[in-house]
Amino acid sequence: MATVDKMPMLQEGHDALTAHLKQLKAERPLIVDAIEEARAHGDLSENAEYHAAKERQGQIEASISDIEDKLSRAQVIDPRDLSGDKVVFGATVTLLDEDDKPVTYQIVGQTEADAKGGRISYNSPLGRALIGRKVDDEVEVTVPSGDRYYVVSKIEFI
Repeated sequence: MATVDKMPMLQEGHDALTAHLKQLKAERPLIVDAIEEARAHGDLSENAEYHAAKERQGQIEASISDIEDKLSRAQVIDPRDLSGDKVVFGATVTLLDEDDKPVTYQIVGQTEADAKGGRISYNSPLGRALIGRKVDDEVEVTVPSGDRYYVVSKIEFI
């Protein structure tokens, strides 16, 4: 059973999920047609096209259900409406690593995370370590490659 916990996300993340849901719903009738066509080929026990189409149908239905659940729990947050001196969901945080090299991340929802794109989930090890921190706070994060140390250099709400 789905939890009723709110799922924070940015508007861009909400829009991306909505677009993906629309695309999946548009694919539904195409899969039904593919199943009917494969069924017309006869014996279903050895009909690879039929089994592939049924598998894809199951994947689509599961994805639709998952996205609808996320959207129903979505709490859209606009970082420009936020302020303060602590790292919160939606904040853009500039960190200095151990070599004083700056690295910037925006704290986003799980479905929006893209570390290479500078967006980390609030639920990731670094995201969890940053929430509630202030400028000049030191942050230690344990990642698969070992412990990493950062200093919060700047917090923005953009």
